[in-house]
Amino acid sequence: MFRYQLLIEYLGTNYKGWQIQKKNKTIQGILQDKIRKLLKENITIVGSGRTDAGVHAIEQSAHFDLKNKLLNLDKFINSINHFLKNENITILKIRKRTNNFHSRFSAKKRVYKYFILNRTSSPVIEKNQVWHVRKKLDLDLMKLGAMKLVGTKDFSTFRASSCNAKSPIKTMDFVKLKSLNDKIEIQFKSQSFLQQQVRSMVGCLKYLGEKKWDLKKFDKALKSKKRSLCAPPAPPTGLFLSRVFY
Repeated sequence: MFRYQLLIEYLGTNYKGWQIQKKNKTIQGILQDKIRKLLKENITIVGSGRTDAGVHAIEQSAHFDLKNKLLNLDKFINSINHFLKNENITILKIRKRTNNFHSRFSAKKRVYKYFILNRTSSPVIEKNQVWHVRKKLDLDLMKLGAMKLVGTKDFSTFRASSCNAKSPIKTMDFVKLKSLNDKIEIQFKSQSFLQQQVRSMVGCLKYLGEKKWDLKKFDKALKSKKRSLCAPPAPPTGLFLSRVFY
């Protein structure tokens, strides 16, 4: 068998997430179907992780195995992207990998980015790619809250009830905030994340930025390990899987 890694860009707006489902349109489902038809092999696509419905990817990573070696990788990319042109999915790169490589289990770090458009006027061009927040956010206060998220902690507060991760303890390498022209970018880096963790953390940072919470209440919610004390999670529209490191 020959193993290949794909780097994939997609808009998740019209999809029910990454993971294949019987009745719903998913990124994995579309990719698998198109590649099977192109290569005439019953392949299985394995992603680095599951993005939720409406979540996007700047560079998702996945792999699949083939019985027959691909002789021309450039030709494969051109061909598969032709069949994906109406799906808001594109293959950025394909790489030959050893059978020891696994898109999910070999991943050392993952980076997610969340975008907030902080202005009065509604977005048009980026309508489904940002969280539109009209009330002016205090970026400095949000940065102080972000610092409290860094390190090895129990992130149960930010964990969805349907999350099936073995442990709520994760190590957050960094949480960075920057703003340009009313657009706030929040970047998170960790080896792995709990279900809805990023969106939940953004929701709490937004409460802090709006001054609905002060730092003391933000810290209390984090340390409580209680989902009931979490702010409403940010919508999926502003979330992007940015990169997976191996």
